[in-house]
Amino acid sequence: MKTRITLSILSTLLLSAVYAQQAKPLQLKGTVKDMQTGTIYLQRFDNKIFHTIDSAALQNGAFSFATSVQLPELYGLTLEKDKTPFYIFLEEGPITVAFDGGESYRNTVVSGSKSHDRFVDYSSRQRNIQIADFIKEDPASITSAYVLYRYFAYRLSPSEIRDYVSQLAPSLQHTQYATVLLGLANTLETVLPGNKAPDFTSNAPDGRTIRFFDHLGKGYVLLDFWAAWCGPCRRENPNVVAAYQRYKDKGFTVFGVSLDKTKEAWLKAIEADKLTWPHVSDLTFWESEAAAIYGVRAIPANFLIGPDGTIVARNLRGEELQKKLQELLGE
Repeated sequence: MKTRITLSILSTLLLSAVYAQQAKPLQLKGTVKDMQTGTIYLQRFDNKIFHTIDSAALQNGAFSFATSVQLPELYGLTLEKDKTPFYIFLEEGPITVAFDGGESYRNTVVSGSKSHDRFVDYSSRQRNIQIADFIKEDPASITSAYVLYRYFAYRLSPSEIRDYVSQLAPSLQHTQYATVLLGLANTLETVLPGNKAPDFTSNAPDGRTIRFFDHLGKGYVLLDFWAAWCGPCRRENPNVVAAYQRYKDKGFTVFGVSLDKTKEAWLKAIEADKLTWPHVSDLTFWESEAAAIYGVRAIPANFLIGPDGTIVARNLRGEELQKKLQELLGE
């Protein structure tokens, strides 16, 4: 119950942050390549999930939106509600889109949005960008807040997160990104190595409600956050399986938490990857309660927890996991 109340408060804070930005009518129009009729959907980004908020019928391949929305902000355009949309940063003023619904929306062109231009620029050179330099280039751009939130926060310490958020302009301090990041910094401090692991409940594949703490106390447990749709997770699974097979008789096990959306995909991946340890999921994607409790914003992610419930280490992958287990449990 405490967890659900905490998440409810967080949701309220997020909504407050969203509506702190003034709702203004869009001036968005465009065309869709090789389509004369059909429907295009406008979606809003919230906690790594896009929610459909409006749609427009194509007339001779053209569309327009005049919806009142919070600006500036990240939105999505898609021809299929369940498909990952084209990311578009919208702001005040007329914006035009030449939309290409092909693979990865590669040839889509947006005109009239400086924040979107900045996102395109970031995407083209992201490997060479330091977040401090990127924020400094334009601390008042919504793109600065989003890039910090999406591409850097998961690898930063709580103090670093707070420092970078403070470098954003006052106009961005009440956006959903700053709100989530400051909350994340607080959460991450509770799950640093040396702290007691938080408890949670979730659902097993057979529908039973499972309490995480019931699986602690008999040895070392790797709390492993993953999903069937996550390529890096699936590539890491053989390493986790190897560690499990090597140390399962010496006081080591794994407890999997999936961020999947469908039970079918989740169970299929468990079988395909031969993950023979306990699993749970509430099948709510990035709205997973367990992920929120542990401050997980990117997967794969894991926490190695000792017999007394203390977090020993986090995000051990590949040989790092094997070395740590060898140190704790011997050959």
